[in-house]
Amino acid sequence: MSIDAAASGRYPRDDVNSRERIVVATALLVTCGLIGIDLFNDSGEGVAIWHVMIEAGAGLVSVTALLFLLRGAITLRRRLDAEIASTASLRAAAEHWRAESRRHVEGLAKAIDRQLTLWRLTDAEKDVAFLLLKGFGLKDIARMRDTTEKTARAQSTAIYAKAGLSGRSELAAFFLEDLLVPKEREAG
Repeated sequence: MSIDAAASGRYPRDDVNSRERIVVATALLVTCGLIGIDLFNDSGEGVAIWHVMIEAGAGLVSVTALLFLLRGAITLRRRLDAEIASTASLRAAAEHWRAESRRHVEGLAKAIDRQLTLWRLTDAEKDVAFLLLKGFGLKDIARMRDTTEKTARAQSTAIYAKAGLSGRSELAAFFLEDLLVPKEREAG
């Protein structure tokens, strides 16, 4: 079942279950009515008390089953409504989180791009730098950029030289070091 179905309040089996409850409730209600009519007729005809008691017991069982069914349907509807509200709330919170994280990631990407511009990297070198930061190897970078591995290696070397860094790990550390706060600093 999708979150959309839950949020809209329409579960695929909800209509089937509702129809089944209506059919059973109607059958029990008709049974109660017929038993009531029969009891009324029997009482006027002087039928044996044991016969009236059996029919009254059947009527009582039918009424009890009807009330039990209605109580269950009401409880189920309340739970379903609560789940729908909860799902809608969770969906809104997830969408808020996605939007906020997207904003942060976009801000981080812009900040990295500004730093790459300060290092005077070419557009091709910027592309390679972003791919290096994402963890791709030189073969993958060459394939993605439709160049040779030798070109990707030369561009990465140029990036490190322009940035004054010794390699990929220093490049990653340059951008990620302040993002990864140690546990001791988080508590303070």
